[in-house]
Amino acid sequence: MIMNSSLFSDELNRRRFVSLAAKSFLGVSILPWASHNSLDGAGLGLNRPLNYAPKAKNVIYLYMSGGMTHLDTFDPKTGTETGGPTQTIKTNADGVQLAENLPLLANHANKIAVVRGMTSTKGAHQQGNYFMHTSYAQRSTIVHPSMGAWMTRLDGRFNPTLPGAVVVGGGSRHPLSGFLSTSHQPLAVGNPNEGLKNVKRLWGMTEEKFEQGLDLSQRLDGSFIQKYNLEKVNAYSDMYDDAVRLMKSKDLQAFDLKDESESTRESYGSDNFGQGVLLARRLVERQVRFVEVQLGGWDTHQNNFSRVPERCSILDQALSALLDDLSKRGLLEETLVVLATEFGRTPNINVNDGRDHYPKAFSCMLAGGGIRGGQVWGKTDEEGREVIENKVEIPDFNATIAYALGLPLDEIIYSPTRRPFTLSDKGHPLTQLI
Repeated sequence: MIMNSSLFSDELNRRRFVSLAAKSFLGVSILPWASHNSLDGAGLGLNRPLNYAPKAKNVIYLYMSGGMTHLDTFDPKTGTETGGPTQTIKTNADGVQLAENLPLLANHANKIAVVRGMTSTKGAHQQGNYFMHTSYAQRSTIVHPSMGAWMTRLDGRFNPTLPGAVVVGGGSRHPLSGFLSTSHQPLAVGNPNEGLKNVKRLWGMTEEKFEQGLDLSQRLDGSFIQKYNLEKVNAYSDMYDDAVRLMKSKDLQAFDLKDESESTRESYGSDNFGQGVLLARRLVERQVRFVEVQLGGWDTHQNNFSRVPERCSILDQALSALLDDLSKRGLLEETLVVLATEFGRTPNINVNDGRDHYPKAFSCMLAGGGIRGGQVWGKTDEEGREVIENKVEIPDFNATIAYALGLPLDEIIYSPTRRPFTLSDKGHPLTQLI
């Protein structure tokens, strides 16, 4: 029997409303990601034959939203007109110099690889952000998956209870799981200090009442799924199975920063970014594969030389604490730490003492996960205008992340419209960094 699409939509909405109302009453109203049993969900940590032994298992991805200036962070040009007042400082790694705005990170330069040869073709925030996260140009006809979604699709989860990917403090521009199943949708966490919301039973509800209500909800779902055995309907039901599993799991404590000592929390910084980075460390400890933490405020069209030091102080404290913490816990070798941004800032300083968008040359950073520290890849000219050695396109940078993780760069995944895509498009990994 062929059902009229509008009638199906009406019934789906009615059933969905009843089911959602039941689950909301239970307190199960979280997680936009569906379960690992979804049709295209990967298994738990798939093993693939490789001609090398990747060390990285998880990723902490620090995204500097707005376009971080390379000239006042990782590629200072002291003594030039384009360098402005920013001074260069020495680090604990020969041949690696940083801007004075990153004094704590200078003590960890032996752990990091600075990529100074970055270049992009996208000079607007939305398009640049999308390109960095997906390796593809933004189109109105499709949404490509972000790196975290690709990672869980190609290599699965390690922890069946927690989501495979988490985004802390992300904005509306994030592509999330793109055209992949909702089973690969990163879990969004707004404020890391508030933990994970809507994961506790409502006040006054006993375990017995919770189970009774859950049973009712599952029966409502079951009859509808039997009648309309569609992938999206099944994914919707699986999503709440995951939510209940997490609610009952001890892994839920990973989201509660109150378990950390005051000294540890202070070491990362009291701001949301610092606490988000601490949360990222807690999550990768429990085998969440990919955690992104965003720090905004880098769009310094005005007052660049007062605003950048303020942004850098937040970044410097959190990133340095993370590298130190991961190293002491024996996690740095298996955790790839990435620092990225959509583009750099102009070498020319504008009339408002600011720097404007500049995709032609900028810097990113890698650490841990088998990356050799104490090195610089790529070089810009004396004024920071052009990449003159070892230019790195964004797909190349993302391919390097994938290579460090042992992800298959040539595996083709088809979109719902049957178009073929690979993780980093045509990017080539910087194997020299590993």
